[in-house]
Amino acid sequence: MAQDIVNLNSQKPASSRKRQAIRILQVTDCHLHTDTEWKLAGINTQLSFEWVMSLAERHKAETDLLLLTGDLVHDASAIGYTRLKRYVEDFGIRACCLPGNHDKPDMLRTHMQGRLVETPKEIKLGNWLIVLLDSTLPHSEGGHLSDQELQTLDNALGNHPEHHVLIALHHHPIHINSAWMDKMALDNPAPFLSILNRHGNVKGVVWGHIHQTFDTELNGIKMMGTPSTCIQFIENQDKFGISTTPPGFRWLELLPDGRINTGIERIAELPPGLDLKTAGY
Repeated sequence: MAQDIVNLNSQKPASSRKRQAIRILQVTDCHLHTDTEWKLAGINTQLSFEWVMSLAERHKAETDLLLLTGDLVHDASAIGYTRLKRYVEDFGIRACCLPGNHDKPDMLRTHMQGRLVETPKEIKLGNWLIVLLDSTLPHSEGGHLSDQELQTLDNALGNHPEHHVLIALHHHPIHINSAWMDKMALDNPAPFLSILNRHGNVKGVVWGHIHQTFDTELNGIKMMGTPSTCIQFIENQDKFGISTTPPGFRWLELLPDGRINTGIERIAELPPGLDLKTAGY
């Protein structure tokens, strides 16, 4: 059964306790599939995911948490989720997941539960709280935060004023200067941002969905979008376009004083087969 709150402080490795900073790897938009040979815009998503995770493995010894932020299995299949869970558990780092618009939240919560894999709403790590939100809207590529999710966020922030907070969701809560993608953003950002402004402990918001890097600050809060482990979209472009930029992941270092250091790492090159003529996904 899924736990709403996970306390990982007792499980932090000695190396992490010594350096105090909390290290997270965010992996997102894997678009895995029942068929391991399935391709998105010509790219085998399973192969691309495995290449990215091979790069991430270099950080394993210093990592406290693997954060998977949606669109994990493109066909939302039990086979796909089970394979992903097995892969993540073999990777050997505690992992927490949330759904994206290509996932089925109930399927994800059912199959992404295991020895090292969970789907909580809150994670405690050191003096940090990580809040995971479900921004999916049935039958929509865009996002929405239900009243229940907004209340979950408000309660979490109010109940832990002594914790610095990182919020994770799938859909972007602010526009990213890309008209076609911004049509699929969170459709009710105002109450979300109002809750953030009402509490002083939110230090960062991180998401997937956009298949590109995005970094800015809003009222002193880091706002971060992260590349996919498969295809990337062209940044700052109003029409759909596929980029030749290789996939990757985001690392985050959460410091005891509330600061966040972060960066993107990418594999050296795309797996073969990218189809730049693809009109959508």
